[in-house]
This record gives sequence, C-alpha cells and structure tokens, in this order.
Amino acid sequence: MTTINEGTANGIGAELTHEEIFAAHEGGKLTAAVTAPLDSARDLSIAYTPGVAQVSRAIASDPSLADRYTWTQRLVAVVSDGSAVLGLGDIGPKASLPVMEGKSALFKTFAGLDSIPLVLDTKDVDEIVETLVRLRPSFGAVNLEDISAPRCFELERRVTEALDCPVMHDDQHGTAVVALAALRNAARVAGRELESLRVVISGAGAAGVACAKILHTAGVGEIVVLDSRGVISADRDGLTPIKQELTEFTNPRGISGGPAEAMRGADVFIGVSMGQVPEEHVALMAKDCIVFALSNPDPEIHPDVAGKYASVVATGRSDFPNQINNVLAFPGIFKGSLDVGARRITDGMKVAAAEAIAAVAADDLSADYIVPSPLDPRVAPEVSAAVSKAARAEGVATA
Repeated sequence: MTTINEGTANGIGAELTHEEIFAAHEGGKLTAAVTAPLDSARDLSIAYTPGVAQVSRAIASDPSLADRYTWTQRLVAVVSDGSAVLGLGDIGPKASLPVMEGKSALFKTFAGLDSIPLVLDTKDVDEIVETLVRLRPSFGAVNLEDISAPRCFELERRVTEALDCPVMHDDQHGTAVVALAALRNAARVAGRELESLRVVISGAGAAGVACAKILHTAGVGEIVVLDSRGVISADRDGLTPIKQELTEFTNPRGISGGPAEAMRGADVFIGVSMGQVPEEHVALMAKDCIVFALSNPDPEIHPDVAGKYASVVATGRSDFPNQINNVLAFPGIFKGSLDVGARRITDGMKVAAAEAIAAVAADDLSADYIVPSPLDPRVAPEVSAAVSKAARAEGVATA
C-alpha cells in the first residue's frame, strides 16, 4: 500500500493512501442533478416540449429572464489552460481537470453554487478571451484558475473588460484576500496596526502581485517585493510592465539587494514563491515578527523554525495552525457577487471579503488562530453578505 503523509491536524488522517485517492476520483467528482420532476408525461410536457417553448419565447423577448428561468445566474465557469496547476506546473488541460472538478465541488459545498470546469486546449490569450465571450450566455461568472504568470494578469484584465459578469483569478485574489484577513488578525494578536507594518513579499507571480496590491489598498505602511533577482525597485533594469507597476507603490525607501537586505527589520514576511528562506534571514526581522510561509507542500521556512523568532506563523498547509486557504474566500466572493448581479468584482469587494473572514475569527484570536477553519460554516455566508454590501456601495450591483 502506497501512502502519503499529510499530518493529523484538522481531522486529516496520518496517512492518505493512493488507493483511496484514486477511488474517490474514479468517474470524476461531479454530476448534473435534475431539479424538475420527470415522473409523468405531464412532467415531460412542462420541463421539455411543448411547455419549454413558452419559456424560450419569453427569454427571447426579454433576455434578462434567463437569470430567473435557467441556471445561468448561479453557474460559475472554472476556466484553466493547465499551465500552472498547484505545484505541478504546466501539465496541460486534461491533467488539470481533476483540480477544476475539485474547485467546482468546493463551490457547491461551501456556497451552494453550481459550477462547471472548462479546460481549454490553448494558451493564447486572444483565443481564451474569444472562447469565453462566445460562451457568455451559458454562465454567470468566471473563476480563472491555475493559469501561469505573466499571462494571467493580461487574461484577467481582458476577460473582465469583455464580460459583464464577475471574473476573478483565484490564484491571485483568493490568496490575497485570505492573506489580508490573516494579517489583520495577526497584527491584532501582536498589538500592531496595519499602517505601521513593514511587509516583505517573496514572489512576484500571480499571488505575490495580488498580495502587494490588496495590502496597499488596505493601508499597510510599507511593502517590499522580492523576485528571483532580488528586491524590485524603480532603478532596476529589465522590469516587466507588472513589476514596473509595483514600483509605483512599493519599496518607498529604495532598498536594493536580496532577501537579507529586504528582511532586515521587517515586521512581516509573506512567502508565495516556492523559494526557501534560510533561518538567518528570519533572524534579521523585527522582534516578534509575523511569518506567512505559504508555499505548498514545502513552506519557505519550516513553521517550527520560524516560530523561534515570530509571534505568529501561518502556512498554506492543513497540518499546521493558521492555514491560509483560498476556500475561505472564493465561494463567498462569488456568491455575494451573483446574489446582487454584480457586473464585476472590485478591489473594495475583495477587501470587504477579507474583513469578513477576519471578523469570524475575531472573538477567539490567538497566535494559533488568526483565521477560521475552511470548514467553519459561518465563513461563506459572512463573506457573501459583506461582498454584496460592498458591490451595492460601489455601484456595480444590478439587483
């Protein structure tokens, strides 16, 4: 029997066997359920012909009725090209499908939203945009998933511009929303204010860029971003347009160099880069610092080592305290957006989601509890309500 050690926290057994994993995926993890009765000839006449023609005629006269009389308004398309799947990299669309099915299952379980995986056999941004534009009548929102940087930035922007519905690249914004929620509560545990924090983000890919942007929006005092060449600064040559944009609101002191220079005296380290951080660099940080080592399966620094210096430590893993898990964010964000017919997902809606996640854990805060469990039933409803409220306040709601 082949096993995978996944720890014992949060109800996960000490060992997952390959046999049970493959058995659970056999035949896929999704099915389509029928909501209308089909037990008699009358039922058939209502659900299909001739009765269905009346509904089609009504929608032809008033296309907005499709939201009421089809599943479109509650259907999320989970879209991937398979180019950046989990920690597996570019494994292609077919191999990405089990992950996309899993994402759809999470939408249904945590938000009650129907969802369909769409894996596309192209990496061409133009082709993906055109495909989604042509499919737009069939869904109500788009969750972009596991698409490699830097294409993911252009793709999200263009799909958002092309479609009049909620669009979010979860690898960017799901991580960023939960990281902001966790940082708010970690700062409270440490007796600090966001505005006073010096934050270092290791990684300038999808998650790193989104984390930098949402922390800036939330008012974090100072943000420094590292890529594989070191600190991103305005005087560095060869920056991509995305990294050039980062220089407009990060690294205000003009730090240069590598991780050691960036982390010296920093209050917070957020790792989303897969790159390992030596213990001596963490030792350079401010007293009682905060460390979020979020890469999976191997955090940038082991939580036990980080704990020698940090007052609060978080990872992306379920077998350590304080798991930064996207499932805390995306089900409620999409449900809240669809509940009010939002035309898009704004920065304000993402910040509202982060504040709602943080609030769920606020009454029981400790160094080992800065975000709720992904299984906490309070999370998705609270996030959904906060996102709906923010959508109305920002004028993007239509219902």
